[in-house]
Amino acid sequence: MSETFETIMRRFEDSPSQQAVIRLLLERGFSVNDDGRVVSGGIEIPNTGIAREIDVDRRVVDATTDAILADEELRRIFQNISAIPSLMDLAPVLDLTVLTVRVTDADQHGIVADVTRVLADRGISIRQTISEDPEFTDEPKLYLVTDADLSGDVITEIRGLEAVRKIELE
Repeated sequence: MSETFETIMRRFEDSPSQQAVIRLLLERGFSVNDDGRVVSGGIEIPNTGIAREIDVDRRVVDATTDAILADEELRRIFQNISAIPSLMDLAPVLDLTVLTVRVTDADQHGIVADVTRVLADRGISIRQTISEDPEFTDEPKLYLVTDADLSGDVITEIRGLEAVRKIELE
């Protein structure tokens, strides 16, 4: 776990339930508005829905958003989070290919550049690239969505990159 994520979680160390709320907000890209409501863009997410998703009481969500607003650093973080739409779930419907790359060391520089260079050198267009942040996940992955099938040669070349530990195709 990264220092930033650990710092955030440490502020809620007395409440595993509140930590679960924090984790959900970060994973989903939900922010907290000035009224203490959880939002995605301008759409309010009911606290009861959040509570049900992570199996906590609604009051835990209220207490967590209150704590976020009371702390200037947390307020700055959670009022500026935004979600990014992903093509990954739509890939089968849109006939797209999703390449998932697991790496040996997420802190190594140039991983995204190396993988995308292989695809670019082969003339494969990338529709979307999503890199999980090592700050917020223990085993971050790199996702690439293309509109082309990937040949065995391309897969072998990517798998042979120094930082790549494992790849999956969908």
